[in-house]
Amino acid sequence: MIEIFAPEGIGEISAGDQLAPILLRALADAGGLRDGDIVCVTSKIISKSEGRFRESSQAARALTEETVETVARRDRVRIVRNRQGIVQAAAGIDSSNVAAGSILLLPIDPDASAARLRAELVAGSGRRVGVLITDTAGRAWRIGQTDQAIGASGVRTSLGYAGQTDDYGNDLVVTQMAVADELAAAADLVKGKLRQCPVAVIRGLPELVVDAEEPAAQLQRDQASDMFARGTREAVLWALLDAWDRTADFPRLVELDGEELIDSTLAVLDGEESTLRRILATIA
Repeated sequence: MIEIFAPEGIGEISAGDQLAPILLRALADAGGLRDGDIVCVTSKIISKSEGRFRESSQAARALTEETVETVARRDRVRIVRNRQGIVQAAAGIDSSNVAAGSILLLPIDPDASAARLRAELVAGSGRRVGVLITDTAGRAWRIGQTDQAIGASGVRTSLGYAGQTDDYGNDLVVTQMAVADELAAAADLVKGKLRQCPVAVIRGLPELVVDAEEPAAQLQRDQASDMFARGTREAVLWALLDAWDRTADFPRLVELDGEELIDSTLAVLDGEESTLRRILATIA
């Protein structure tokens, strides 16, 4: 039987707080950790303890610093690939559940943060546990958000079934389950967004707790194999620039809209204006 519960009493986390003792105290009131438990921790308290705060006035600058590439942009909404390699709205920068006038950035290295926390929880409890750091993200093709794993330590992050056979004798070729994301989403059902319960424990799946590290970063699809690496209009813009060998201009042009986008792109491409203008009008 699988059990998922969220301990109460963790309270507000500040920069410099040592999370392991705080979590262990809260978990003690819920009966303590057991071998095989998976501790799912919201990235927000990791970021708070690591001091990843910025002033709200620095939001635009922070987004630029955290962005590696713009995937899609519509008005003020930006979907980007951030420095951790994660594709998220606004690079995962958030202003909820923080003091007014502040924003919070993601942990610099979520997998490293998970490894440190796991080592401290194991040392403090004497139990063999795994740790996931989770964060909320949208998904292509689907409305709404769900939690996913952005950091992992001591937990299987994926299970591949390629080479196996199902009950009907069919060979499984590409089936790979992102179990870390499934665990993160399940944990969020008991944490909630407004209950101030940033940690959940999943119990009953000890086979997913492992000694070998499987970083959550390996769940991120690299751009070479990503069939949806850009939004619709961004893909058209990239294709045009690529045909003229001018993709270096993409970061600048992708920030533009309307006639400014059309005129600036035409100036870069210096091609047959009437044809290019018709193409660009579909994305401006």
